[in-house]
Amino acid sequence: MALLDRLRDGLSRTKQQIVSRFDEIVRRADSQVPGAADIDVDTVEALEELLLSADVGVAATGRIVAAVAARSRGGESLRDSVKGEIRRIFDAVDPTGREVQHGEPPDQRQSGAAGSDHSSGHPSHVILVVGVNGTGKTTTVGKLANLFKSAGKRPLVCAADTFRAAAVEQLAIWAERAHVEMVRSGDGADPAAVVFDAIQTGKARDYDPILVDTAGRLHTRADLMSELDKIRRVAGRAAEGAPHEVLLVLDATVGQNGLAQAREFTITAGVTGVVLTKLDGTAKGGIAVAIAHDLKLPIHYVGVGEGMDDLIPFSAADYVDDLFQQQW
Repeated sequence: MALLDRLRDGLSRTKQQIVSRFDEIVRRADSQVPGAADIDVDTVEALEELLLSADVGVAATGRIVAAVAARSRGGESLRDSVKGEIRRIFDAVDPTGREVQHGEPPDQRQSGAAGSDHSSGHPSHVILVVGVNGTGKTTTVGKLANLFKSAGKRPLVCAADTFRAAAVEQLAIWAERAHVEMVRSGDGADPAAVVFDAIQTGKARDYDPILVDTAGRLHTRADLMSELDKIRRVAGRAAEGAPHEVLLVLDATVGQNGLAQAREFTITAGVTGVVLTKLDGTAKGGIAVAIAHDLKLPIHYVGVGEGMDDLIPFSAADYVDDLFQQQW
């Protein structure tokens, strides 16, 4: 199945929630008296309610509605206005998580996790995967390993979640499914030491990238977040510039609560991108817009199922087109 088709399937519950209502809003706007300068208040309020119900978030919704309300009746359609403004929200963040400056040419942007070749001159490209418990973090590491292996790379997974008894065994199962090697240690071992060993192994045996599964931790626990900072420091001593990416795994079904998690992880762990899991299990897939608008973080991958191949690169253009495509 093509990636676009799989993204469409993953967004099906969100589309069921909003598509008929959005089409009705568009019909209402298009039926207004020709030559009217502005969209009527009822249409604006209906659009605002729709976006909020899809978990687009207050700030992003306000921006989209303001842009639509200000548009000239002689200009683009309401549908195109909404899609265009959401595209601009995604375009304001480049793949590395660095906010794009106004007017910056696209060819000056660097490539991030999605689609990069990880040939940055480092012996191994180290990717730290972080998040709270229950987001699908360990599963995501296994699926990422499978993606990189399918792309012809030699990924190595590192079991740095030494606190949860079943975490190492769970990751070992995913590593076996993906046919990739894993570095592990005993229960209760120092996670930073395991990461150091994994990086040394990667450099010695030419593994690339190195995918580090860290323990799930609440963003409100200062002691656990401090442990995560230690892992980053040790990784930096093991390989120049490591970790080269920090991917935060967010559960799409959590919605706006995930944004608070992301802010704290970004401060402590230096998050560079997001993996949005369980997109197929929620009717509030608009959270992707909130992530881009509020956090200025790129979404690199989305989870659209439980299978090994159900983690796919995220395309903002395909996401917007599919979510707001015309149904009538």
